[in-house]
Amino acid sequence: MSDPMAEIRASFFIECEELLESLQDGLQLMDDGDTDSETINIVFRAVHSIKGGAGAFGLDDLVHFAHRFETAMDEVRAGRFTPDAEAIRLFFTCADILADLVRAARDGDQVDDGITGPVLENLDKLVGLEEEEEEDLDFTPATLSLDFGDGGALPDLPELPDVSALPAADTSDDALPALDMPGSSPDTAIPPMVDSECKGFSVKFKPEDALYASGNEPLYLFRALRDLGDISVICHCEDLPQLDSLNPDTGHLSWDMTIYTEEPEQAVREVFEFVDGLCLLEINALTGDQGTAPSFEAAERSSSEHPPVSATPEMTPPPQTESAPNMPENAATACVDVADTTANKDTTKKLGEAKDEQSTQAKTAATPTQPRATVRVDLERIDRLVNLVGELVINQAMLSQSVAEAGLPPNSPVSTGLEEFLQLTRDIQESVMMIRAQPIKSLFQRMGRIVREASASVGKEVRLRTDGENTEVDKTVIERLADPLTHMIRNAVDHGLESTEKRLEAGKSREGHVTLTAQHRSGRIVIEVTDDGGGIDRERVKEKAIQKGLIPEDAQLSDSDIDNLLFLPGFSTAAEISNLSGRGVGMDVVKSSIQALGGRISITSQEGKGTTFSISLPLTLAVLDGMVVRVADETLVVPLNAILETLTLTNEDLTALGPETHVVQIRGGFVPLLDLGAELGYRTPQDSYVGGTVLLIGQEDGNRAALAVDSIEDQRQVVIKGLEGSYGRVPGIAAATILGDGQIALILDPTDLVGQASGRTRVRQPQQLLVG
Repeated sequence: MSDPMAEIRASFFIECEELLESLQDGLQLMDDGDTDSETINIVFRAVHSIKGGAGAFGLDDLVHFAHRFETAMDEVRAGRFTPDAEAIRLFFTCADILADLVRAARDGDQVDDGITGPVLENLDKLVGLEEEEEEDLDFTPATLSLDFGDGGALPDLPELPDVSALPAADTSDDALPALDMPGSSPDTAIPPMVDSECKGFSVKFKPEDALYASGNEPLYLFRALRDLGDISVICHCEDLPQLDSLNPDTGHLSWDMTIYTEEPEQAVREVFEFVDGLCLLEINALTGDQGTAPSFEAAERSSSEHPPVSATPEMTPPPQTESAPNMPENAATACVDVADTTANKDTTKKLGEAKDEQSTQAKTAATPTQPRATVRVDLERIDRLVNLVGELVINQAMLSQSVAEAGLPPNSPVSTGLEEFLQLTRDIQESVMMIRAQPIKSLFQRMGRIVREASASVGKEVRLRTDGENTEVDKTVIERLADPLTHMIRNAVDHGLESTEKRLEAGKSREGHVTLTAQHRSGRIVIEVTDDGGGIDRERVKEKAIQKGLIPEDAQLSDSDIDNLLFLPGFSTAAEISNLSGRGVGMDVVKSSIQALGGRISITSQEGKGTTFSISLPLTLAVLDGMVVRVADETLVVPLNAILETLTLTNEDLTALGPETHVVQIRGGFVPLLDLGAELGYRTPQDSYVGGTVLLIGQEDGNRAALAVDSIEDQRQVVIKGLEGSYGRVPGIAAATILGDGQIALILDPTDLVGQASGRTRVRQPQQLLVG
């Protein structure tokens, strides 16, 4: 049986990840110059919510840090402190440490006080606050000395009335007017003494059990309302049970409030924004005389007309009841003091009471759009669903193969039903892939911290810019991209950007920029890391490669070849080893990680302008659309998004440059021809390709090649099956699949093949042969 508290705790940490993302969003907006109240509230609410949830689970370190961070943001929210660039950088650091504390609490670890302490000190100094120190309370009993004079007798005490003879008080609502106390009715309530320009709002608030379970506290909401203006609060405790049957996890109280404020109704609603859905809430603008707050003079007149009531013998007590129960059936409306507030009996109507049409329309117009409902599902369940869809695709292919072999006409019921089944299978597959996809924003946000830490380490001023954060990528791809992308970002800060002095000498801004973008292009996901630094010093790169023996001294390399030397194992241009670079371990691992995802990486650089690393990845790692071809009696699959067009060669199209080297002339240009069978080791190069079929393959950087195949069999959707666990990386091969007839076919890696044809791979690696 699962532990309910463990499930709630797990949900809290999932919620924390969302709150941390919201926190980063808010701070980024502040860093971009957007410091309006809504942006500041985003940051404040995120920190406050993390603190509240952490307190519910007794995570003291997290609560302590979040409280200090929240206090600083409250100073900003109240307008007592205006953050500058330095303050916002410190807020980012606080957000990073808060994330570390959340993950440490989740994993049962701890964050060193030596990390959090200095940051909190800087935060307090910056905002002008000092840490709130709890007063040590002395519970030692005090000694009381009594002087009884010489006689030693007790002094005479005044005679006390007989308490048992006093009648029991009737605290019901019906009895209260009999006391004739000012404030006991709407007509005699003393109005708040606020500016007459303020607007009035009534708020009916009843928390549900889930509100308390999520770590929220109504008192904090009342304090937030108090910050907006003058507020009177009435607590309803009619539903409060006997003490012996009280359940502390259940909400029994509700509140009616009246607030007069200069802020709009939206500001009042924002106070309850984070508990939306966890309570019954009704907010209405007061109309008529109640719509605006009385002036100070009116408040004084009301006070003079109804002087304070003193308990005098003239007051006639209500009739005595037979018994005084612990909790009356009609409990009195209790007033909660929230900083000099007064009870307003005008707001004691029950929650859920119908409003008039005008109030309903006003509420609808002011209420923000509700977020879409979501549900959290374990990733294992989604993975199982993906695997089942893959099997469905394979079975659909087998069924299509059987129908084709049976020779059924296209208009037969079986063929028609099969077409509908094929479309349904594709729709299911696309829908399941969308479930696994998520915005790449979470990964991009992590890179912000990498930039801040790396720039501080090397003493450079660097700003990260992002674009395309909402581009959806398979969750597995996002997780496996974190390490290579981290290294590329550090590399851009350390190697790509110049020092501040060199940037100023070159006429650039003091602050360097690293831009991270993501977009869908040609059926793939393209992620680019761009810096506005000095570009790749190709002479230095070549010199280093020669010194390390990676290339011969007389090697004739193009700019593209020199750029790709950066991906060789053990290569580094760093003059000395630092905590960021210099050990020659990095870009080769980056390239291997990208290739393991079925992707490719390329470099473009312009001296004095900067460098761009482009990563191209498949949309999903489960299924792809492919073209099935035959080569030397073997069946292969070429990813459809890599094929530009198909051609049948003629004598005019072919030009021989040597015994085994041919190029194909296409619309005035020349493209290298690859014999796919010979390239994969299935056969020796053919003597003639006239009349043969070729696939024109292209990629983002413009490199193209023509792959010679024997025939094109079909175009279909195939399920990707990895090979690296059994065979390691095979040049030119990306994965394998199972066809409809049960045959195993290899899926080609067109990028690797085109790279060889365009001269990117100067030294051919030994070929490994896989036979399907």
